[in-house]
Amino acid sequence: MTPDLHITFIQTALHWENPVANLAMFSEKIFSVQEPADLFLLPEMFSTGFSMQPEQFADTMDGIAVQWMKQTANIKNAVICGSVMMKEHDKYYNRLIWMRPDGSCECYDKRHLFGLGEEHEHYTAGNKKLIVELKGWKILPLICYDLRFPVWSRNAEAYDILFYVANWPERRIQAWKTLLEARAIENQCYVIGVNRVGNDGNDIYHSGESSLIDPKGEVLIRESHHEQTYTFSLSYHHLNQIRETLPFLKDRDAFELK
Repeated sequence: MTPDLHITFIQTALHWENPVANLAMFSEKIFSVQEPADLFLLPEMFSTGFSMQPEQFADTMDGIAVQWMKQTANIKNAVICGSVMMKEHDKYYNRLIWMRPDGSCECYDKRHLFGLGEEHEHYTAGNKKLIVELKGWKILPLICYDLRFPVWSRNAEAYDILFYVANWPERRIQAWKTLLEARAIENQCYVIGVNRVGNDGNDIYHSGESSLIDPKGEVLIRESHHEQTYTFSLSYHHLNQIRETLPFLKDRDAFELK
């Protein structure tokens, strides 16, 4: 029997282009969590904010953000996950890192780069989905703008949880809320969206609206405007019950991405 999964998301303001301050801030928030957690979810580019200055602030896989994730995951005996700007082979990526307590990790490079913010001019797009497993759950982690592209999110791998780490601005927050619910309904899975709050270095305001959506599209958690560290449990029994009662996934279209 697949056990419940305990997840903590952290909705917070970020220190603009200041990795040391952000890592210290996240340490304080994570180590203040008393409830048991299997997974901690952090926003997109959690060490810098959504910066287009990777030449100055990009980390490496041996750098301080990744080392901090290793240490924190080990001490908390939980997976730590979020994205950072990453340099590899003279290219820059918006890279999500899934860091396990034993120090092993897997990575996903953001496929859909945000052209409106000129992300594609500074970063290289990834082309591979990542499916990870945790305590018997299959999980698809994605990043922010990926939310707008349902084919990339489509549940062709029989995953149970889909989540997005984000820096999604308030000016387009209705799309964020609507699309999170749509992704849950069409993929019959739990969907989690973890967003930041506050103004970034470009004076763009983020209202958060970090959310947990159940496989029927019902909003179970939604946090607006304020910093919030929230721990919750997901029931595999509830997920299976919905899929058995409403077996819509068996009628999904087969397709191949190129």
